Amino acid sequence: MLVPDADRAIPETPRIRVVIADDHAVVRRGLRQVLDAADGFEVVAEASDLDGARCYVRGHRPDVLVLDLNLPGGLSLGAIPVIRAEFPDTQIVVLTMESEPAYAREALGSGALGYVLKEAAEAELVEAVRRAAPGDTYLNPRLGARVAAAAAPGPPDGLTEREVEVLRMVALGHPNQDIAQRLSLSVRTVETHRAHIHQKLRLGSRAELVRYALEHRLVEG
Repeated sequence: MLVPDADRAIPETPRIRVVIADDHAVVRRGLRQVLDAADGFEVVAEASDLDGARCYVRGHRPDVLVLDLNLPGGLSLGAIPVIRAEFPDTQIVVLTMESEPAYAREALGSGALGYVLKEAAEAELVEAVRRAAPGDTYLNPRLGARVAAAAAPGPPDGLTEREVEVLRMVALGHPNQDIAQRLSLSVRTVETHRAHIHQKLRLGSRAELVRYALEHRLVEG
């Protein structure tokens, strides 16, 4: 009979490696403290401008770049697709004071996976970075109602009205159980709707669904 080796080391779960880009040292220090205090994160570098952000991403290849929208050296919104194209394995979470839905739509449409307001709770940043690392999306809940306030008339690409409702909530980052509760459906029904959405749109990931919803103004402010 084999006896388990009690001294055998249990492999550690890989940490989510993060680069922080913000032009205020006190903000960077606070963000580092928040992530260092949370389980499973490692801040590998801090940048104060866009050039520094790209340099550190190139050198460290982090899982997530936390990016302020107002950095010296250019427009951060315009830099998002450039950074994503150059470093496709690094996801981007935008951290900003800009609460206008248009900024959120443009950031997510450009390839960012998270949009967090600086006034939000620390736990929100942790959640956004944790979701972004494996390729999931996060949108500040306070923006949700405003971003979803208007939609293009008529479901596109053969989607039903219910599928559009589900797609909208997926784009806003709601999990299946939450969608089911809000729409008075079973979780299995939500899963079926999502499968139909993926089949009809021929899209595989949630990030692709988010971009589709933004491009077709299914989420709008």
